[in-house]
Amino acid sequence: MPVNNSPAPLRPHHHAGVELAELAALVGATLSDPRSDAKPLQLHGVTLDSRAVCPGDLYVALPGARAHGAQFAAQAVAAGAVAVLTDDAGTKLLGAGGSEPGLSVPVLTVADARAVTGAAAARVYGASGPSDSNSLDALELFAVTGTNGKTTTTYFLNALLQALGNTTGLIGTIEILAGSEAIPSKLTTPESTDIHALLAVMAEKGLSAASMEVSSHALAFGRVDAVTFNVAGFTNLTQDHLDLHGGMEGYFQTKAALFTPEHAKAAVVTIDDVWGRRMAAACTVPVVTLSTRRIEGADDPNPMWQVRDVRREGIGSRFTLAGPDGATLEARTGLPGDFNVANAALALLMVTTRLLALASGAGTGVVPATANAAQQVLARIQTALDDHDPFTVEVPGRMQIIGTAPVAVVDFAHNPDALERALDAVRPNAPGARVIAVFGATGERDATKRPIMGAVVARGADVVLITDDDPHNEDPAAIRAEVLAGAHEANRSGDLGRVVEEFDSRAQAIARAVELATPQDVILVAGRGHEVYQEVKGVNISLDDRVELRTALASRGFPLSDTSKIESSTDD
Repeated sequence: MPVNNSPAPLRPHHHAGVELAELAALVGATLSDPRSDAKPLQLHGVTLDSRAVCPGDLYVALPGARAHGAQFAAQAVAAGAVAVLTDDAGTKLLGAGGSEPGLSVPVLTVADARAVTGAAAARVYGASGPSDSNSLDALELFAVTGTNGKTTTTYFLNALLQALGNTTGLIGTIEILAGSEAIPSKLTTPESTDIHALLAVMAEKGLSAASMEVSSHALAFGRVDAVTFNVAGFTNLTQDHLDLHGGMEGYFQTKAALFTPEHAKAAVVTIDDVWGRRMAAACTVPVVTLSTRRIEGADDPNPMWQVRDVRREGIGSRFTLAGPDGATLEARTGLPGDFNVANAALALLMVTTRLLALASGAGTGVVPATANAAQQVLARIQTALDDHDPFTVEVPGRMQIIGTAPVAVVDFAHNPDALERALDAVRPNAPGARVIAVFGATGERDATKRPIMGAVVARGADVVLITDDDPHNEDPAAIRAEVLAGAHEANRSGDLGRVVEEFDSRAQAIARAVELATPQDVILVAGRGHEVYQEVKGVNISLDDRVELRTALASRGFPLSDTSKIESSTDD
């Protein structure tokens, strides 16, 4: 049997768990118990991963793309699982009543096991338990969804909440933080069983607030089921993940599920485009609207809060967030680009909305506080902004500056809108200075955006170096050909005169960018951000854009950024 070298699952140390019969009733399961004594059985954990089972766990066996989880039930039981939750197909695989040889634990059967997993995990880890100072009721939860900006906005939220005196947690693409404990992240949002375990750990540690990225995949697959956020925020919606959702309408409807009473108590929605305005209208919870730039196609969008007076400050920006009754907050971000102003404004308004609700005495929704209480809240937030500069926190792989002359940046931009904004953000003002872009498209994802991305970069960069992202099981050359087609067409039709080159090695493409650069130019390496492996035909090959860029810059004697922190992780 292969050795499992995965880190031990993160679990709370002190929680009562739940009795098997109670959980079966909660999820509406048929319970088959082959035990001869059928004594009451306590469940102390829940997992979907047979390799992550702890003694006393409920193992949830779900159908997968390649195999049904019930096929690994014996392995889970051998590791200490004391019961199995599955669907009708899983129960058949286990044998009637879970009587497969060697599997002598109770089996709970429901029509749709995934649909009840979140509720089961919430109950086992104590989300419905009695309230105390270290309960989940005391943990303020903030969620961010949208196509672009989720990671940066959650980092901004985390920093602002800390500046306001909170002990915080963070769940996202790059890492999971439970206080000072860092845990590598595999998914933008972990599975529901892991989410509830993490929240229970955070509560046990006495954390007071946590911020979470919530992807469309997380909503589609029930990963945040039975989690209710105090405030959910929306960044934007642009083309991405259409391979999962089928089209923009399906993508929108999936995102909209976050802004319902099942998942949120209040919403803050950026309404800079039609999708944002539709999202604000679709919310079935109290909503606060935010505009961060001139709103296209809307004569009277009437946002509740607006970003005003944006002015450049170094590579970042300073701005005013203006709200009802003359309320204002002065803020800045040290990260480049108007989109980072939008990310900072959203984080700021989400926290402001929550504190104003608490000051109103209602504690939920967006009930306005009295004038005096609101002034006190705004003054407290302004002090935190002035004293701690929370929106200048470095976000790994998000507009991360590696070199200074040329300015060399690594960013996660991997769809047309994000690429366009990133290219605009790094465009130098000096006459004759060029943008040199390195990027590619991911395999086994929405293929329709590949030529669009090629065209976007041809229009926004002077030198276009097309290479591989993560091909997965696709032919890398075929992916590059689709991107190249878009770049060449835009170059021809726009008479742009761009330099366009192709590389089958991403490291060589990055080295070529540095070779071509002068100190006045800007290099943008886009698409992979913080990622440290490139997946090719099922093999993870070590590749960190930040390391490659830093090495290439150093080899030519170009100055490096003193603040750039490059820390390898194990996320895929």
